[in-house]
Amino acid sequence: MSFLVLIVVLWVEKFSALRHRLQRDGVFLGELMRLERSGKVHPWWTLAALVLAPVAVLVLLLHVLEPVAYGLLALPVHLLVLIYSLGRGDAKGALGPFRDAWRRGDDQAALHVAERDLGLVVDEPHSLLVRVQGYLLWQAYQSFFAVIFWYFVLGPGAALAYRLLALTAEHSRQPGLSARAQGLRHALDWLPVRALALSFALVGNFVAVMRVMLHELLNWHISAVHLVAKVGCVADDSASTEDAQRGLSRLDSVWDLLLRCAVLWYSMFALWTVLM
Repeated sequence: MSFLVLIVVLWVEKFSALRHRLQRDGVFLGELMRLERSGKVHPWWTLAALVLAPVAVLVLLLHVLEPVAYGLLALPVHLLVLIYSLGRGDAKGALGPFRDAWRRGDDQAALHVAERDLGLVVDEPHSLLVRVQGYLLWQAYQSFFAVIFWYFVLGPGAALAYRLLALTAEHSRQPGLSARAQGLRHALDWLPVRALALSFALVGNFVAVMRVMLHELLNWHISAVHLVAKVGCVADDSASTEDAQRGLSRLDSVWDLLLRCAVLWYSMFALWTVLM
């Protein structure tokens, strides 16, 4: 059933606006603000209430539904939870204003748009494109690859836990709570980001990726955002070339690299489903 859900999610993502209607975080963020305002709840207890409790309820619900009607009642729950757990926004679509400014050769406008739309603060235009490449790689990883990895390995509870931790780390105003959420998310990122890095080696520049991974494979301290940007840029063979559009084709090449990785992952999921 997991592979069927993953296929349906691709269709929903491509042809439907259901994801944007489902991804409403108002209730979760309201509860986060309420617990933070109280100031009396320990960060670990806050995480238990915000993350562990919803995941436990979900697991219990699926435990009840899966034996009924050959799991058909659990299928829509899997689908809705996985869609909700995907990342927010459209990473590629958000690059539109930046691409327009870069194509015009307006460096100051490109810097301004990158800060406004992408949250990238860069002082010099020549390093901006590398940062935008890293942004695209990270958003694709945390929005899609990490979520489907944990869904396929541990089920919808793990996918939901990943997204709730990400929302807590991003929106929490308490340093202690944010740090603990980031630490747990770092632990959840450790395995899937390395799986994606090895996928980059298979669909991109194998030698360049493996040269980086020999040093970083077991490095616990490197963050997922730095690792995926570092490996993704060297995996793209066109990353060091200039063209008439002043490097915009690099972003398209990085996106194509991500699409090839997605095809590879789905092929491996399908093979595992058939063999098991």
